[in-house]
Amino acid sequence: MKKSTWAACGVVLGSIMVAPVFAADPGQAIYQAHCSMCHGENGKGGVPGTEDFTQKGGVLSLSDAVLLERITNGYQRPGSPMAMPPKGGDASLTEEQIKEVIAYLRSKFGG
Repeated sequence: MKKSTWAACGVVLGSIMVAPVFAADPGQAIYQAHCSMCHGENGKGGVPGTEDFTQKGGVLSLSDAVLLERITNGYQRPGSPMAMPPKGGDASLTEEQIKEVIAYLRSKFGG
């Protein structure tokens, strides 16, 4: 094989090896960073009193407006020993980011 052919293969292989890795869904990244600690990676609720996102007719059956309000301002489910803090404890989250989380919840867990 000619030297120029090897060089061309190196360029092709190099471009494959350094192909960009696309970032996860922004809502997923926020969920993993701020929500999964209590709600769990599987959405079933890892801490007593947290919502189970997989439950039919559960919290994800509520409107986006209600979910946005609860996440933005915090929420304590009746009978829960603790409340979710406003914005999941991250005051820097924007309304748009919270909407991305809601979209992720619906795509991942249903509703």
